[in-house]
Amino acid sequence: MEATIEVRELRKRYGPTTAVDELTFTVHPGQVTGFVGPNGAGKSTTLRVILGLDRPDSGAALVGGRSYHQLRSPLREVGAMLDASALHPARGARNHLLWLAHAGGLPTRRVDEVLEQVGLASVAKRPAGGFSLGMRQRLGIAAALIGDPPVLMFDEPVNGLDPEGVRWIRGLLRALAGQGRAVLVSSHLMSELEGSADHLVVIGRGRLIADSTVRELLAAASGDRVVLRTADRLAAMTVLANAGATVAATDSDAVTVSGMPAADIVALLTEHRVSFFGISGHQASLEEAYMELTRDAVEFGELSGTERQA
Repeated sequence: MEATIEVRELRKRYGPTTAVDELTFTVHPGQVTGFVGPNGAGKSTTLRVILGLDRPDSGAALVGGRSYHQLRSPLREVGAMLDASALHPARGARNHLLWLAHAGGLPTRRVDEVLEQVGLASVAKRPAGGFSLGMRQRLGIAAALIGDPPVLMFDEPVNGLDPEGVRWIRGLLRALAGQGRAVLVSSHLMSELEGSADHLVVIGRGRLIADSTVRELLAAASGDRVVLRTADRLAAMTVLANAGATVAATDSDAVTVSGMPAADIVALLTEHRVSFFGISGHQASLEEAYMELTRDAVEFGELSGTERQA
């Protein structure tokens, strides 16, 4: 089976609300693809359609070239964590995974392997109802991994994890992609994907906003801005603004300058005898790039119940 997820012109409505609107993207093997957008953007709806939990109104969502219902052994072909709380509270972690393994025709040894992999071996017999949110997240990840599938999908995987757990999941995602798997991670927080995502698919109001590598998005967001550090901020801003540059104070001794090359900034400040002690190209963060892309796609005001689910 080819390790890919293909979403082709996908459209899904709930009554009068269009949750997903002609959405097209591909998740390739060997990459962590971040699937991001504001709350209500349509991320969860898209994941549900990919997993056959909802039927699209038009278009298609394929795993390895086939719809979910056509997969011969779903647990061996795609693993997913959509809702970590979807488990029987009185059932132990190991028994929960044993039930999945038996249902999917998987060997019992996989249960112990994934419990060890996610760090739950020592609490395998404890009822899942007593687990913290972070532990339930780990159990949900174990369930996704149990069939050793080439395609993996995680919805908000770091929710409830402590800083150590966040570092762990980032390392796990990178390792899974390094094994040639296609990894799709849905989130509305860019901090979840910092240091792990190779590619980003950004949606807003059900539509595609961007489909690009992280490097390309950061380069576009950084633009031609220059960060100037000076003890005489007011004088520097005045000189640069009078010369036609766009300036903004970003710290007590920092100014962001747009519309003027660094060499011209240096020459201008030197000419006007304005001292400075640092100048460098602005490096945008993933959060900045995301906010710029989704600025017009954020839903303000009270959302309907359907939109909250989207």
